Amino acid sequence: MSRSQYTFENPVTRYPQVEAPEEQVPEPGHDTQLTPSADHGEETYRGSSRLVGRKALITGGDSGIGAAVAIAFAREGADVAFTYLPEEEDDAQHVRNQVETAGHKAVLIPGDLSHSSFCSQAVSTAVRELGGLDILVNNAGKQLYCTDIVDLPDEQFEQTMRTNVFALFHLTKAAVPHLRPGSTIINTTSVQAYLPSPILLDYATTKAAINGFTKALAAQLAPKGIRVNAVAPGPIWTPLQPSGGQPNEKLAHFGSQTPLGRSGQPAELAPAYVFLASPESSYVAGETLAVTGGMPTP
Repeated sequence: MSRSQYTFENPVTRYPQVEAPEEQVPEPGHDTQLTPSADHGEETYRGSSRLVGRKALITGGDSGIGAAVAIAFAREGADVAFTYLPEEEDDAQHVRNQVETAGHKAVLIPGDLSHSSFCSQAVSTAVRELGGLDILVNNAGKQLYCTDIVDLPDEQFEQTMRTNVFALFHLTKAAVPHLRPGSTIINTTSVQAYLPSPILLDYATTKAAINGFTKALAAQLAPKGIRVNAVAPGPIWTPLQPSGGQPNEKLAHFGSQTPLGRSGQPAELAPAYVFLASPESSYVAGETLAVTGGMPTP
């Protein structure tokens, strides 16, 4: 592996600016449909035994940020369970391959997180198959743009809330009884919590809620030795974007508004999750770690 996350490079040119076709793919989107393809760390993430013996559950682990986190965790020594929608099976099998090639157990849990019963089932399955649980990554998300609140369907608003916020609550509630002191919970919020786009009204609302949830829960669980933190990605090239997350005209230059001048890649998020999951961050709780290409998070 000649190039890795440790390679010293100019961050402006580390990855090229995404120049995607101005076309949509059906929701929820698949990594195999991305043009250009995304980097999840398959050829670039180098592990250094930072999570040896750990057992992690990641939601939305089949693609995008979740896939990059699953690959990184496995290469750092963790066994990994992850959820995904049944129609994302091909992407899920690719991530399974990567985890198992790293020498660790992969547990695939297909289902819809907008149903509270599946959230409880996912935690139970992970605990049973992994022999315990000490890392929960609440990452799965729904993002569909809409230019006018009058046109925003009630069903979309509710489904976005259920997927992004309610699922996080149900998963965490089910997981906490299994978490020992030293365990960690990491939630995926967004730069949208700080700089909400007018076309992402429902999505931005959920991400602000996740920030508040993270900080309140961190204070609640800290005395038990369980640390809760969040990562706030900026514009990251994932299947969310061309499957309704952005208008066609924004896809061609997605992320160009950042100070670094480009969108981020999922592989560039993974080290933040590894840091927050590992004992290196033992005095970090209630933090939202921004990985935004320089976009401010006031």
